[in-house]
Amino acid sequence: MEETKNSTRYFIGMIIAMLLWGVAWTAGKAAAEHSNAQVAAFWRYAVSFITIIPVIRYLKIPLKTDRMGFVYMLGAGLLTSLFNYLFFAGLSHGQAGYGGTMVTALAPIFTYLMSIAVLGIKVSTRQVIALSIGVFGALILLRVPFEGFAFLNIESSYFLECAVVWAFVTILSQKASKRANPMFYTVVVFGITGFTNMIFALPHHPFDLHAYDAVFWSTIIFIGVFPGTFSTALFFLSAGKIGAHKTGVFMFIVPVGAIVSSRVVYGENIALSTVIGCLLAFFAVILFNMKRDSKTAEQKV
Repeated sequence: MEETKNSTRYFIGMIIAMLLWGVAWTAGKAAAEHSNAQVAAFWRYAVSFITIIPVIRYLKIPLKTDRMGFVYMLGAGLLTSLFNYLFFAGLSHGQAGYGGTMVTALAPIFTYLMSIAVLGIKVSTRQVIALSIGVFGALILLRVPFEGFAFLNIESSYFLECAVVWAFVTILSQKASKRANPMFYTVVVFGITGFTNMIFALPHHPFDLHAYDAVFWSTIIFIGVFPGTFSTALFFLSAGKIGAHKTGVFMFIVPVGAIVSSRVVYGENIALSTVIGCLLAFFAVILFNMKRDSKTAEQKV
């Protein structure tokens, strides 16, 4: 009984974390509108880095890794800084709901394709079918059957680049996970990301605090503390309790937070093609990760 109650608590924690990650897209749009992509990108991770340090100390996370672990974290930090800039640049031009849905749906598909192409990961027939469905879902999401390559506009291109960059970050994080505690990995990546974004923000005077209004500071602190530090800690703590194989499904909640919050704040409408493409991509992810009994293992291709 007590075990079931604890499991429910962690499931709720995971749902909250995912919803906050979704809301971050809408809050990020507000921050970008009241500053610029460079400054918003810097302060987002500066706040997250500062506020996650007490969490690391409280949880007594071991601060150790090897040389390759640090190389992976350095690469992930540099790529995350690029993602961070693209995130705010995309939101300054496009819709938060569409961006949150598109990136969350496409990033896993790109991750699988890159893992196969770059790392030589072997896949089963079922996984090939899953990837085919995912690619078709991506094409629907990008409205290629209806508008051709019109998705290469300034609104969609930033979000598409976000998904590609995040796929690389995911692969590096998977490599680093064997060499460092996930929370230690996170604080190092936060620090590298914040420092890198600061370099590009300096020409825009990010430390001129009075140059930015209350809307910017309230949204950037919200993103840094809640979707950043709080949700990240909640995600790793909950993932450790409910099992890593179950956590991927919760990522499908992120678009819900993005769509609902963007609808409430900006009155954004989500196209039917976005919903259909998103559902196909999510189905592909579930099918790709579906566990099969050894007796029914499929032939490798």
